[in-house]
Amino acid sequence: MAMMNNTSKKPFSFPPGTVIRGKWYKHIYTIVKELGYGANGIVYLVQGSSGYQALKMSDSNVSITSEVNVLKAFSKVQGSPLGPKLLDVDDWELRGQKIHFYVMEYIQGTDLLSFVQSKGFSWTGVLVAQLLTDLERIHKEGWVFGDLKPENLIVTGPPYRIRCIDVGGTTLNGRAIKEFTEFFDRGYWIGGSRRAEPSYDLFSVGMILINLAYPTRFTKTGEGNIKQLRQAVDSKDQLKKFAGTILDALDGQFQTASEMRESLLHGLSHAQPVQQLKPKPKAQRTVPQSATLRTSSPHPSRYQNKRNNKSSHFLETVLVVIIVSLLYVLYIYGELL
Repeated sequence: MAMMNNTSKKPFSFPPGTVIRGKWYKHIYTIVKELGYGANGIVYLVQGSSGYQALKMSDSNVSITSEVNVLKAFSKVQGSPLGPKLLDVDDWELRGQKIHFYVMEYIQGTDLLSFVQSKGFSWTGVLVAQLLTDLERIHKEGWVFGDLKPENLIVTGPPYRIRCIDVGGTTLNGRAIKEFTEFFDRGYWIGGSRRAEPSYDLFSVGMILINLAYPTRFTKTGEGNIKQLRQAVDSKDQLKKFAGTILDALDGQFQTASEMRESLLHGLSHAQPVQQLKPKPKAQRTVPQSATLRTSSPHPSRYQNKRNNKSSHFLETVLVVIIVSLLYVLYIYGELL
């Protein structure tokens, strides 16, 4: 499970087997392995009293408090959780140093890019539509995710569901984006604002769709503007059904995640009309005919058979009565003689 971008210096480095004891709540966690690190801390897979969990530690209480507040806010959002569940918040004192940490649900699965490469590009539309549904709920609560990218998105299941594993970039609407990754940042590509607003996330979703078709990504060339991105979209047949949605997201045409989702689903529904419609006329021509044959001929013949069976049984009964009567008459006649 990829956890965070490995782009900055590690704030800590603890080997597997290290025991962390919370100062206030006394919960004990044993480090299993490192999951990843970033500018605001490092994340470990730990063994707690209730199984595997993810523990993020930092020497910055501000960063930990901010992320804890985000996870608490996410827990109040109606519907399936996009982010991990918050389980514990505490401090760990080690050789006179205070290390702040929180513990969250360990989300097991495959990162979005690896999942699509393994299962096929056809999964892209379903999963991104699900992501947009979750973003709509988060945006309505006044939050912008900020650092949206495939590494931060894990596909769990089956049944398959997309979840986010790093909320470090989540920012209150209207504030400056706290964390971003250049490839998914509108400021990097088109010089757009890094103000936290829904359209910032939607630009990133457009870039996620591009990234899924270009797994190794690509670098900015020349001005590195929308023209380069449009050419990238036009150059991939996989992106044709998403082209309109992607370009509108990059242009900032969508006001809400639900608008982008509608556009995405519209593109999907019109992507393969021939394949979807070809089998249906055949089914409509053949099924009713065979159904008619099955329903028109057997039932009358069964009814006729019943009638024939009844009449044959009646005749048999009459014959038996006549034969028995004759035998009885002959018997009486013989006794008289």
